[in-house]
Amino acid sequence: MARQAVSTPEAETSQIEELHRLFQLGAPCLVGPDGKERLQLPPTVFVLLKDIVSDMQRGKTILLVRDDEELTTQTAANLIGVSRPHLIKLLESQKIPFHKTGSHRRICLKDALAYAEERDAKRKELLNRMTKEAFDNGDYDDVRIPAGSQDE
Repeated sequence: MARQAVSTPEAETSQIEELHRLFQLGAPCLVGPDGKERLQLPPTVFVLLKDIVSDMQRGKTILLVRDDEELTTQTAANLIGVSRPHLIKLLESQKIPFHKTGSHRRICLKDALAYAEERDAKRKELLNRMTKEAFDNGDYDDVRIPAGSQDE
């Protein structure tokens, strides 16, 4: 992922603030250098730019990476929140596709993200099922919400 991260330079803060304000009004048009040509931004481009400007306005650093970007095993492990040895086990058990460049394993960003999304969905489903079972068993009957913590 040898892409350069972009942070908002101090000198551009006011311009980013103004862009953020304008994006809240709706999809802007691009105007050509002569001022005559106008092009409405496609919805997907508008949403992407709006998100980028919003993040920059909040001081976040932006890094755009293609989904077919190749990751090292350490970078992929960091991305999905596992140790590198555990990631190697996932690769060797074919839970995440990979290929080799020489003797090094490489993982596509989209494959790492797909694994993480599927894992998270399974976790959520399991937690929901466990919560429902606990509720059905009456485990929540004696739970009391402390005074002052309820929404009024």
